[in-house]
Amino acid sequence: MASSPRALPSVFMSVSLCPQPVRPSAAPTIFGVIGVVLLGLLLLCVLAYVVVRLGVNAAAVCTGVALIPLAVVLLGVRWIDRWDPESPLGLWFAFLWGAGGAAVIVLLIELNMKITAVVLGDYPGYSNFVGAVIRAPLVEETAKGVGVLLVLLIWRRTVDGPVDGIVYAAVVASGFACVENILYFGRGYVEDGLYGLVGIFFLRGVLSPFAHVLFTSCTGVALGVASRRSPDVRVPIALLGLALAVFLHALWNGSSFLMSDWFGFYLVVQVPLFALAVVGVILLRRRERRVTLERLADYEAVGWFSPDEVRMLGTPKGRRTAIHWARSFGGSYPTVMRGLMRSATRLAHLRQRQLLGRAGRDTALEERRLLDDVVARRAVFTR
Repeated sequence: MASSPRALPSVFMSVSLCPQPVRPSAAPTIFGVIGVVLLGLLLLCVLAYVVVRLGVNAAAVCTGVALIPLAVVLLGVRWIDRWDPESPLGLWFAFLWGAGGAAVIVLLIELNMKITAVVLGDYPGYSNFVGAVIRAPLVEETAKGVGVLLVLLIWRRTVDGPVDGIVYAAVVASGFACVENILYFGRGYVEDGLYGLVGIFFLRGVLSPFAHVLFTSCTGVALGVASRRSPDVRVPIALLGLALAVFLHALWNGSSFLMSDWFGFYLVVQVPLFALAVVGVILLRRRERRVTLERLADYEAVGWFSPDEVRMLGTPKGRRTAIHWARSFGGSYPTVMRGLMRSATRLAHLRQRQLLGRAGRDTALEERRLLDDVVARRAVFTR
């Protein structure tokens, strides 16, 4: 482990270890807990609606089936989020917003449109095509996007860019898609029994489990990028991401109306889009690792880390070796090591924002807090 750090030169922010470590704000935890409770209540309302609409047996069966694509999506999210894990509370907030908040918004608007259609008769805004290709993408992507925005605002101190936006957007989308799948599976099961359920599961759970994730991730990427840009361009970037999400969603829904060969469209358009998204995520994850390694090297140059520590904290192989080593001690050592990795990663990204001229007013305090945390966790292994 590194020896006592030398003084930072003028190109770095002035930081020093304090007898009283800087504590992180409790606001994200407070808002997060309140949000999770309220959104959990909304999810209970959604589930009650599902039971009333489908019946207890169908609701139970279809909920169980809907958990299969949900698990696949969340495993993918976990892979994306491995390098710099997001707040567990933030992830719960995101999921419950999708399954509770966004679902309630969409269901209420759907109910309003149905009432309007009954009152006005053949209301054109409620036609199948307009509803599926225009209204649904606009309403659903906006509702999900609001959730992503809220999460990024509440946990803005730990948001480092587009990867964080993708993670939270994917979790919001997974929650919403799970509820939507329950309803679609339920309709197939009630109308055509097991054959109807299997058919819709194949279309939604096998061919397109990541559809909502792909759409909403456009908003997530845009919000993640916008969070580290000047205020003048944040709104245009966010709206551009939302517009792309709506467009892709409309393209997906519209294919069943406009394309005679839906499977051909799926293979020629949707599969390449998904592959392109996967490649984009891989490149962003590589950039995330590269930034961590390069910026930790800056701190190594002035004595905060040793060269071995930089390799340990800034490379996948180094992290695997470190976790394996920490596990050999048992107890809480692996947890402490993961915390050290998390703080070092956020420290590196904080430094990157400073170099790009995007540091906030409280960046110096945040850097000091992270350095305090790094030194405290390091001490666990050196005492």
